Amino acid sequence: YALTPERVKNVRVGVAGHNLFDVALAWLLAKERGVTEGLDIEMLLGMATGQAEAVKREVGSLLLYTPVVHPAEFDVAIAYLIRRLEEGASPENFMSAVFELNEDPELFEREKNRFLAALGDLEPITGDGSVESYRVPKPNRLQDRRHYDADGAEDRVEKRVEAGRRGGFENTPDSDPDLPGNREWGREIADRMVASQLGAELVAANRITDKKALDEAIVRGVNAADGWQQLGAEERARILYRAAERLEARRAQLLEVMGAECGKTIDQGDVEVSEAIDFANYYAMSGQVLPQIDGAKPVSQKLIAVIPPWNFPTAIPAGGTFAGLASGASVIIKPATNAARTGAVMVEALWEAGVPRDVLQYVQFGDRELGSAFVADSRVDRLILTGSYETAVLFRELRKDLPILAETSGKNAIIVTPNADFDLAAKDVALSAFGHAGQKCSASSLVVLVGSVAKSKRFGRQLIDAVQSLRVGTPEHLETQMGPVITAPEGKLLRGLTKLGPGEQWLLTPTPVSSDSPLAVDKDGESKLWSPGVRSGVQRGSEYHLVEYFGPILGIMTAKTLDEAIDIVNDVDYGLTSGLHSLDRDEIGRWLERIQAGNLYVNRGITGAIVRRQPFGGWKKSAIGAGTKAGGPSYLFGLVDWQDAAVNGEAQAPRPDAVRLLAAAEQSGIAGAELDWLRAALSSDSAAWANEFGIARDVSQVGVERNLLRYLPVPVVIRVGVDAPLHKVIRVIAAGLAAQSSLVLSTPIALPKPVIEALDAAKVPVHFEDDVAWRERLVELTTHDGPHASARVRVVAGDSRPEQIAAVYEATGGKPDIAVYGGEVVSGGRVEMLPYLHEQAVSITAHRFGTLNHLSDGLI
Repeated sequence: YALTPERVKNVRVGVAGHNLFDVALAWLLAKERGVTEGLDIEMLLGMATGQAEAVKREVGSLLLYTPVVHPAEFDVAIAYLIRRLEEGASPENFMSAVFELNEDPELFEREKNRFLAALGDLEPITGDGSVESYRVPKPNRLQDRRHYDADGAEDRVEKRVEAGRRGGFENTPDSDPDLPGNREWGREIADRMVASQLGAELVAANRITDKKALDEAIVRGVNAADGWQQLGAEERARILYRAAERLEARRAQLLEVMGAECGKTIDQGDVEVSEAIDFANYYAMSGQVLPQIDGAKPVSQKLIAVIPPWNFPTAIPAGGTFAGLASGASVIIKPATNAARTGAVMVEALWEAGVPRDVLQYVQFGDRELGSAFVADSRVDRLILTGSYETAVLFRELRKDLPILAETSGKNAIIVTPNADFDLAAKDVALSAFGHAGQKCSASSLVVLVGSVAKSKRFGRQLIDAVQSLRVGTPEHLETQMGPVITAPEGKLLRGLTKLGPGEQWLLTPTPVSSDSPLAVDKDGESKLWSPGVRSGVQRGSEYHLVEYFGPILGIMTAKTLDEAIDIVNDVDYGLTSGLHSLDRDEIGRWLERIQAGNLYVNRGITGAIVRRQPFGGWKKSAIGAGTKAGGPSYLFGLVDWQDAAVNGEAQAPRPDAVRLLAAAEQSGIAGAELDWLRAALSSDSAAWANEFGIARDVSQVGVERNLLRYLPVPVVIRVGVDAPLHKVIRVIAAGLAAQSSLVLSTPIALPKPVIEALDAAKVPVHFEDDVAWRERLVELTTHDGPHASARVRVVAGDSRPEQIAAVYEATGGKPDIAVYGGEVVSGGRVEMLPYLHEQAVSITAHRFGTLNHLSDGLI
């Protein structure tokens, strides 16, 4: 297309590369058309010099290019050359064969056939071969956010309903900022931010100011649940898929109000809208497949409260709301005060889609007392919280047995070893630390430099340069890369921005940034804009090491070895996200084996989890309640109760650790229907292990990145009630053994000798404890603090089950770290095994500069 006389008059065409087939085609084509004067052949200096000389003899000239660096930074040149070597050595690259083409006919045929195949792929461009038929191919990227296809919405909804029956789901694309229509769209959004009042009317109209209004709202929600459940899972899903379409139609409004209210830049807000849409579609699908669980039947709740934060004002409120609705419950959502208008716009989209206003209610409270009354109300069946650990503690003080599903705090770190790509690591640390001004629960507020990295002037310069280059401003200015904090800093955050600990020093001192934008100040007129800060010398065990500040601050720590660095990271009470930068396979394997966090990232940033691809949720004090990940396959499991149901799957042998226990059950007199039930339950455990829990699955299959969800065993204390049927007790223990969990059994009643012997063989300690001794054990659990405070308790009982569960909450004081699983014992292993497992999402970059690698294959 380009090599024609009329076109080379206006622009010279450069053909750069070492593939001799490509170079020959370009040269022969230029000669045939008489346009050789408009063509440059370009090659890399020092690469395949013999071939370059041959090309020069034929063409007459050759343009050579080479990297140029200052002698003091020669390692940068080495890194560049290593990248070239990696590319050239790839079997997909012509350079891997260039030196043997003359002697190896097979290699020549391989490259010839690749070249001919590539020519064949050009036929849509070249047409019948005549110059007149040549045409530039249409771009693949046709997105234009200025135009929403409303007419096609219902067809898209019905396709999702159909796919959802089979568990089908696709992520929605983010907005492409390279496209001219999207850039115009973005400029218009930014221009509206300062004056925006979107959502204000709904906020004002739904403020609850007295307990009577609160009670009426709760009653409406509870009463509306029956009608919502009677629609059935598929019709509910249809409405939620429709809500996803309404969110897409309102994408611009959501970006406008997030920028105006929360200081979100468009690039940060756009991915959040996509996440909200993904939550809608994913949970709608999850609701469709939930009744398909073998061996257990979901029982929807009446009312779920959703109390989201301000830092993700669209995605997290949407996630909790869609999950609650998909589970069959009514929802009352109370967005954070600082994000009230954004939450209102989101809720309006769901109402437009057909979610009844009594099924989904939006509220703000006139005072803190009303909010406390809402949380403490026993008619709230579940509470979905995203906030600080301290908030979870406060809620449990209001109601000890409150069933909370919470993602709480995080103090996250990236480890950089000497085997890292320093260029990539510096970029990822800076973006992970200062995206949305560090106000992400997943943000990296620590970087741990291992060995020689701590002394590397090059890495230090790159990191500081990356941070200094960030443009601080307000979101209506599209050049802004780091926006304001939510309110003028005070308390802990102000201390973090202004005070240093012993041995620390500022490499970049955070300071207030002046601005005349109305979005740069809070309601009291105080500045919300601060430049990013980087402090070095952070000591192990110091305040900055252990405390979450939630702002634009990065602390640098050092470690002599990778194991020491892992210990430093694991010292923290929280375990939300964690990152490693290393190109060493053994280091990656060691880190994957030891690090304690729910979301792991290798050779990439540690923020920006995507629904299904990287289900999100932490370990330790970062997660409260059921422990299942948002945007993952088990999240809805914690929002319903479960009843036992028949196992219909093909019979399988019990898991190895449960075989002896099954034999012990039979020896202990369990027979007939109870024995058949137990066999079916253990068969279901085997199926659950084979299909879900025993594998690390990459559902998304994006190729250039491995995204695996795996399950790791977690210790559980099992408490047996005096009226617990023996076959149910054995079933619960068998589920734990099938999950390879470390179990402790507390029972007030004697167990048959064969069962005791089987438990002894499985190394399950059995403690014969009355209620007093059991209470003492629970109280002892509450004394554990720090990173080892978490515990799980599984209660199995007969009719006394409610009293047994209440006794656990009473003895533990409702401490959020102690998760209580008191549901009915069910046959389905997919449900009964969950309390014994931690979910962990692992995301690993699987390419180098576009060339796929297999660095982590076999490690996970």
